[in-house]
This record gives sequence, C-alpha cells and structure tokens, in this order.
Amino acid sequence: MTASSAELPPEPQAVVGPLTRAAVFLVVRVNPGGESVARDLLADLPGLQRSVGFRSLDGGLTCVAGLSSSAWDRLYGSPRPAELHDLPVFAGDKHTSVTTKADLLFHLRAERMDLCFELESLIMARLEGVVTVVDEVQGFRYFDARDVLGFVDGTENPTGRGAVDAVLVDDDGAFNGGSYVIVQKYLHDMAAWNKLTTEQQELVIGRRKLSDVELSDDEKPGDSHIALNVIEDEDGNELEIVRDNMPFGRPAYGEFGTYFIGYAKTPSIIEKMLENMFVGSPPGNTDRILDFSTPLTGALFYVPTAEFLEDPVVASDEPAEPTPEPPAPAPGTSLGIGSLRRSPRS
Repeated sequence: MTASSAELPPEPQAVVGPLTRAAVFLVVRVNPGGESVARDLLADLPGLQRSVGFRSLDGGLTCVAGLSSSAWDRLYGSPRPAELHDLPVFAGDKHTSVTTKADLLFHLRAERMDLCFELESLIMARLEGVVTVVDEVQGFRYFDARDVLGFVDGTENPTGRGAVDAVLVDDDGAFNGGSYVIVQKYLHDMAAWNKLTTEQQELVIGRRKLSDVELSDDEKPGDSHIALNVIEDEDGNELEIVRDNMPFGRPAYGEFGTYFIGYAKTPSIIEKMLENMFVGSPPGNTDRILDFSTPLTGALFYVPTAEFLEDPVVASDEPAEPTPEPPAPAPGTSLGIGSLRRSPRS
C-alpha cells in the first residue's frame, strides 16, 4: 500500500444519491448459527452489486447494508459504533411508535425494479435457510416524487457536500465514514385523509400541496408534520438528515403506505423527530399526520463503510494469533483468480 492510498478516507456505502424510480427495503433476522454465512454475504455484497449493475450501466443500482445493535455484536463483536443501540419506543398519551426485532437492512435502489429484483434474489439465495424475513417492501416513484398522500416528499434534503456532512460519521475513530439509518413502515387511512379539504391537508403537513411551498410561520400549525420535524442545536442551527422515502401499496387490498428511511451521522436527530411526533413538543402536541398514518415497523441500523464490509478489521480483547503462511499451490490448481470475494487488504 502506498503512502497516498493509506491516507485516503474509507469509502462509504452509497447512502447519498439521487432519488430513484424503484427501491426495495429488505429487513431480516439472522437465525442462530447463521452468523458466518451472513458475514460472508456482506463481504461479497459490493461484488454482487457490481455484477448486476454492470448489466445496465445507466440503471443506477446501489445497495446499502446496515446492522442492528444485536447483529453487530453477533457478527463483528468489539469494538462497536458508539451510538448503535436498539430503537426506543416513543409512547405518548395518544400515539405509540413501533420497534421491530431486526438484524440486517438491505436498501436497494435503481431506476428499474428488475435490477433491484435481481440483486435481492441473489442476496436471498445466499442467505437461504439462515435468515428469517421480517419485512420486504417494494417502493416506487410516484409522479414528481410525491407520497400517496399527494405531497412532495424529501424537499428539504441537503445536497452535495451538505448531504455528506449530514449523514457520515466523523467523530468515532475507526467507524468514521459510516452512517446511521432508521426505517419505519407506515400505512395511511386514505378514506379519512381524502375527507379533508386540500387546505386542511396542507395544515396537517405544513406545506402547499400543489406548489410544494412551505407555509409561513403564521399559517403553519404547531402540530403540523413539518413544524415538529425541524430539529435545531443549542445555537439554533438546523440539524439535517437525508430521507429516501418511497410510496408503496396494494390498492386491491386497501394498502397505501410510505416507507420512511432516514440517514444521519447520529441517530439522536431522527429519534428527536420521533419523540416530537409521538410524544409531542411540548408533550401532548403530537404530529397531526399520525391521525392518518400508522407505523407498523421501526428499527435502527449502523451502515459500515464499503471497505469494512469487504475487509472487516475488528479488534478483540484477546491478541490475534499469527496467521500461518499459506502453502504454495500444487501444480495445476487454481489460484482463485476471478472469484467473487476480494482478498483481504494488507
């Protein structure tokens, strides 16, 4: 390794990117005894993504993998990311959030669903028999990036360098370059929602439905979705996250939903949003959107760097034993050239 390459920062997974037309949100639990298979799959995931993505270079295929607190302990042990923990349940007098027992998140995105479908198929073939599926949602782009409630979603996402600064950890040593992600699956009561006038819906959200312009402070109610989701630090600076929410649904079954997914450099920002929504700010002043939207799942994950996935280096309490030199290959045997997994980096 050259001096210049040693100074390069770790390569993050594709947590920051343009909104796509299709997505798959796959959440699984690793069955006891399946840890090594799951760890090997995570190491091979960048290679699998390249293999599928190369078949459509303009398809924009990416896959972000995250691990929950318990999964990190089982797959990688110590040390661990400083802020990785189970997502709390936020319970107010009227609304209560949901926390789901989960181990791994796979967030697949592309301009075409077939690319997501193919990569998910390869992932599940590798994990067959060693994981239990918690949830699988196929999301789609709805007109001009609107949710099924009819409002544009993700308007306030930071872009460029601002997005990178908002989502990548920069104060946790070996875990710098990673990110935290929280997911929630919501179903909407469209019958009740559609009984509201457009003006009433705008007061629930805090934004104009057609133009996507935010209501003024004088017009915007304190229990509107936007009012309760603006988080500031002690100096009054807004703390940002990157949302990549997607609509989903099955109209024949009366299912209309939004899959919330938010990336941030610290989970405390999104957790504060959830506290404001479900408990209220002040307590009791809860998010009006919860009168029409019900959470079904919720989980928090840490997203390691792409470099870590392909070559995890984790310290342990015991000194590592010297690795013996591998024997020279016998004449005529394969050197493993062209295999999917990369050799460990030195």
